[in-house]
Amino acid sequence: MSSTAAHEHGHATAAWPPDAQYGAATPGKIGMWIFLISDAFSFGGLLIAEGILYAGHRPWRQPGEPELGIPFTAALTFILVCTSLTNVLGWAAAAGGRRRQAAVLLGLTAFGGALFLVGQYQEWFGIWAPGLLHEGLVFGQSPRASTFFVITGYHGLHVLIGVAYILAILAGYLRGRVNERQIELLGLYWCFVDFVWVFVFSFVYLLPSLSAP
Repeated sequence: MSSTAAHEHGHATAAWPPDAQYGAATPGKIGMWIFLISDAFSFGGLLIAEGILYAGHRPWRQPGEPELGIPFTAALTFILVCTSLTNVLGWAAAAGGRRRQAAVLLGLTAFGGALFLVGQYQEWFGIWAPGLLHEGLVFGQSPRASTFFVITGYHGLHVLIGVAYILAILAGYLRGRVNERQIELLGLYWCFVDFVWVFVFSFVYLLPSLSAP
């Protein structure tokens, strides 16, 4: 809102006043951080639960259950980590007034997130090759299967919401209704989703395979 328009509505624009604890952080940024911290506890609880179940069940991989496709999921991890870079660069471009570049980078971020979801669908159900469900990893059949689907599914839901969030922000940005501050809030959420996946990949895929008898 311009200062002229603000005066027409009976009030003038003003910068957000600095706070002793939060500095110049807006309510939106503070709210996003509170949400992300609480969400981190939910992921932490799931990973701790998996660790407890893993410690109490031997063998962890039951007869007839398939191995997890670590190389394939590592490729998906690389794609997701790259989207954090495009997201940050998109915010920097928006802050610098480079609107076309910012829009392209946000679009690439959404595309990378969509690729990750397609890869996860392939891993679960199969598109061009049999998925884990078809190969014998069935929810409820074992602690390994149940924790795998709950944790990766919960993260996948976050990615799906994130892709929708990016597309909504991108649409608003192209219409001039979104600025770099909203893109920064989006970046906080998306980088959190990417960061959490590193822990999910490590604890669900890598560590059990490295410690398997």
